[in-house]
Amino acid sequence: MNPRRFRRLQEVLGRRQPDLTVLMERVNKPHNFSAILRNCDAVGVLEAHAVLPEKAAEDNFDLHHHVSGGTAKWLQVAVHETVEEAVTVLHGQSLTVLAAHPSPRARDYREVDYTRPVALMVGAELDGISGEGLALADEAVFIPMAGMVRSLNVSVATALLLFEAYRQRSRAGFYDAPRLHPQRYRRILFEWAHPDLARHLREQGRPYPPLSPEGEPLLGE
Repeated sequence: MNPRRFRRLQEVLGRRQPDLTVLMERVNKPHNFSAILRNCDAVGVLEAHAVLPEKAAEDNFDLHHHVSGGTAKWLQVAVHETVEEAVTVLHGQSLTVLAAHPSPRARDYREVDYTRPVALMVGAELDGISGEGLALADEAVFIPMAGMVRSLNVSVATALLLFEAYRQRSRAGFYDAPRLHPQRYRRILFEWAHPDLARHLREQGRPYPPLSPEGEPLLGE
């Protein structure tokens, strides 16, 4: 393990936000799916959530393949069968679900507090969030538009929302120190630094050894 790379891994993991995430409801264009995940990584999202398109199998929607730009190494994606299941999981994590949809009850996205635990729900490119998703969401937000076009590309809209969250959380000091539980931090750091060894140890049912300050596994410990 290169010490410089190990320090980089520590720095990135130390900025991950366990209470900021995105729920993609049937986003069916792979390039948008991939772009949203890159946006998530850029602002420190730890884990994203997705309800895959209904015809995902028919359309050969390969989740791993479409997590491009190396994002698959650093960002987990939890896949759910239904939007109800996904929202139930998010509520179980004490997250407020914000639907990105210009409904009558929606608020300007810049007027929302993103320093609280938040999950941003975004929908498919043509139809947006489903009626069921809107009903399950706690709140709704919209992006003001000055032109004739009524909506942005879903990955662009998600980027705006995420970077507003990043702005607010940066100002509040959320990126100044690790926010993960120490045990979880150590586990993820080991998996990032030594993915092959981590997989081998999991298959054998063995715990991860501690890491040296330079990032080397202390196998004798």
